[in-house]
Amino acid sequence: MFKKMGGDNWVWNINLTSALFALPFFLVWAVINSVAWAYGTTRALPASTVILLMALWVFIGYPLTVLGGIFGKNYAGTFAAPCRTKNIAREIPSVPWYRSAVAHCAIGGFLPFSAISVELYYIFATLWGREQYTLFGILFVVYGILLSVTACISIALTYFQLSAEDYRWWWRSIFSAGSTGVFVFLYALFYYYKRSNMSGLLQTLEFLGYTALTCYVFFLMLATVSFFASLKFVRYIYVNIKMD
Repeated sequence: MFKKMGGDNWVWNINLTSALFALPFFLVWAVINSVAWAYGTTRALPASTVILLMALWVFIGYPLTVLGGIFGKNYAGTFAAPCRTKNIAREIPSVPWYRSAVAHCAIGGFLPFSAISVELYYIFATLWGREQYTLFGILFVVYGILLSVTACISIALTYFQLSAEDYRWWWRSIFSAGSTGVFVFLYALFYYYKRSNMSGLLQTLEFLGYTALTCYVFFLMLATVSFFASLKFVRYIYVNIKMD
């Protein structure tokens, strides 16, 4: 997609892609593991295991990302815009608050979150409590519902944005659905303070750190779904526009 949309600095894009999740994960895990070392618990990984995991990323994860980036650059093709655009950008009119980017992020994040809010309790209770989750079939169905709701909400918000003569839909489509991760993190805070009995520095760091990483994964996943759903929708409606 970077190459199709006219990107030239593909080497920087590959490095950014490889570090998009690996770097935040390493930073959060390093802090948690260092605190676990200081407490002398068995949760802390030894230095040899840390070196082995870093070697796996350096010699396997990163080279595979570079290889995929090279294949993507060579076989990207053209963007093939559905219609011609003007060279001079149109002025974007002001909109009321309920059509602003903040309102779109609130709506685009809350509705997908509401589709999974019930299952979140059981997942948190399984990961951080003593319950056992066995309804994996229902979890898979809820996952499909989450992706479907995200795509539909993204398309609707993109349509409202284009109706307001605002053509800058790409980044808003990413953040509107990606904001679901913020709602999941807020629910995690509610679960920590109201539903769990966890306390202490190490437990707090583990819960907040790994939950923040999970919410970040939610952001990346749903933002990707939202962007491609909006892109498909925009191409569909503009390919039918008749221009001279």
